[in-house]
Amino acid sequence: MKVLGIDIGGSGIKGAPVDTERGVLLAERHRIPTPQPATPAAVARVVGEIARHFRWRGPVGCTFPGVVKGGVIRTAANVDKSWIGVNAASLFTRSTKCTVLVLNDADAAGVAEMKFGRGKGHDGVVLLVTLGTGIGSALFVDGVLVPNTELGHVEVDGKEAEKRASERAKKKHDLGWKAWTKELNRVLAVYEHLLSPDLVILGGGISSKFDEYAKHLVSRCKVVPAKLENDAGIVGAALVDRPASSARGRVSGPASRRGARPGPPRAARRGGPRGRRRS
Repeated sequence: MKVLGIDIGGSGIKGAPVDTERGVLLAERHRIPTPQPATPAAVARVVGEIARHFRWRGPVGCTFPGVVKGGVIRTAANVDKSWIGVNAASLFTRSTKCTVLVLNDADAAGVAEMKFGRGKGHDGVVLLVTLGTGIGSALFVDGVLVPNTELGHVEVDGKEAEKRASERAKKKHDLGWKAWTKELNRVLAVYEHLLSPDLVILGGGISSKFDEYAKHLVSRCKVVPAKLENDAGIVGAALVDRPASSARGRVSGPASRRGARPGPPRAARRGGPRGRRRS
């Protein structure tokens, strides 16, 4: 199946048609800088522009950097606060003139990595951490997504995790690889304490430079770079509510369209710790 995947980030909005059976892009991705301020109307125009760039008339999956329930945005940390309460699925459906489903950006990347990347075939607790404008997270227990964890806003020694160890924090504070990885280690240590993951996957654009900082990583569990690197969000967006997403690392369409979401696995229902969400 061919689906247009669009990944909305704090600094850029990018998209490409995706073959959902193979998890590959069918054309070179098209990227447009995120408008500032990133209001709903401004972002919707860019999403529509990406669809028109590909002359798209089919289904669309779109990510958003915040909590998404029933297609409605509940938090907005790295875009304009006016997003909160907006039905993004309806807004993007109007701007693209296509049927659009919406989910959290890191959840989308995680779904892609669980189906086509480093998480494929892994049982137990798998945590994907995206390092970009902020820090996103996708948590899987025995292959099932626990949505909207937003662990980038967990406090680490009095400061939000993403203000310590995101790619933007590295650039803002002009940190070398060793100094930045020290901050990342502090963040990962908190995540490990909370969740005891069996595998941590590091995603986002900086995952392509894993060899630069791997030697400085300190972790009790296995840490690997994302296989799909910065395309994971596009691929994962395309998998929402599609037949290909019925496999491990799944997220169902109702979670993006009507507000229902896949029930957390038994271990998660027992009250596993969750990070604070974006506000």
